Amino acid sequence: MIKRELYKDIWAAISADKQMVFLSGPRQTGKTTFARDAAQSFANSLYFNWDVISHKRQLVENPYFFTELTRKDSSQPLIIFDEIHKYSDWKNYLKGVYDGHSSEYKFLVSGSGRLDLYQKHGDSLAGRYFHMHMFPFTMAELSKASRTFSAFARDPLADFDLNNSSETAALLETLLRVSGFPEPFVKGKAGFWSRWSANYLKQVVMEDIRDLADLKKTDTVELLFSLLPSRVGSPVSVNNLAADLRSNFDSVDRWLSLFDSFFLTFRISPWSAKISHSILKEKKTYLYDYPEIPDPAARLENLIAVELKRAVTTWTELGYGRFSLHYLRNKEKEEVDFLIADGNTPLLIAEVKLSDDSVSPALVKFQNMLGVPAVQLVGKKGIFKYKENGKNRILVVSVHNWLSSLP
Repeated sequence: MIKRELYKDIWAAISADKQMVFLSGPRQTGKTTFARDAAQSFANSLYFNWDVISHKRQLVENPYFFTELTRKDSSQPLIIFDEIHKYSDWKNYLKGVYDGHSSEYKFLVSGSGRLDLYQKHGDSLAGRYFHMHMFPFTMAELSKASRTFSAFARDPLADFDLNNSSETAALLETLLRVSGFPEPFVKGKAGFWSRWSANYLKQVVMEDIRDLADLKKTDTVELLFSLLPSRVGSPVSVNNLAADLRSNFDSVDRWLSLFDSFFLTFRISPWSAKISHSILKEKKTYLYDYPEIPDPAARLENLIAVELKRAVTTWTELGYGRFSLHYLRNKEKEEVDFLIADGNTPLLIAEVKLSDDSVSPALVKFQNMLGVPAVQLVGKKGIFKYKENGKNRILVVSVHNWLSSLP
């Protein structure tokens, strides 16, 4: 079993400052295992799972059942609520739990999808929790990246490790073939991933989205999702998807939002100096389970999107800033794949190429406009060079070398 050490550090930092922590992320990324591991550092702990009938009955009969925990000593207990979002009144329940018992207990609330949904509406839990997200395995986690965030922030084009190139190249190939979800990654077989992935999609659409979001047209929703792999890497038009499905804009837009909320996909907006301008423009959609993307270049871009999404999420949750991931596109339709911003201030731009190590003209142009570090990530092995660009420079490097050192 591969321990999620990266998330232990996040948990330690966040839980030190808040009595209630929400842990969410895609299904089958190891959230329950992580929660149980976290409990090992507490002398007193209790695990509750809404899917277990006896646990459910216990809560219904005595909402504050955890106060009857038999303690080994006087230290503060950890109470874990797993899948509590399936309880119809879960927000009000947790509000009562926090307001009445946060001085005596620490709470870890784990679940997929639904924990994010309420953030888009006014809710009674505001200010009572910190949020952490768990992602599928990424290059940085698997290669145990040692570069600190402060070192990366000083110069994202330097101080990365080239010593383990054969190992990190092998990791990249495995991730592209079977994804970073723990079970198919550990198996390492494309045939297993194929079966696992088909079942995974059915579980999320039929169990999570249908039941928790009161979805009726599951066949159409599955068809919509099947259209997305071929559109990775390009701005996605909701109008075009609606026309393909013979549906309406509002329905398709809602289904795409549900894919995001239940961690099948995530979307990034084009960066604009005026945030309001970027909201109205078409977003690019990426998958967490990316081996099904048919085009190798788009699949590589998607993997890098997941890696960067993990990074900006982690940095934000650790309190380093308010980071976000975007892409760049101008009126001439020149484009750079990724831009990392802190509070909408650009920090880094990145272009992805499957094999071309000649510097992208668009990358040069946008770097001259923004004056920030730029990197071109190439799918080929053995690439490492710098190109001077006026007062700036551009790093051209193999994907596996740079990502394996991403903090």
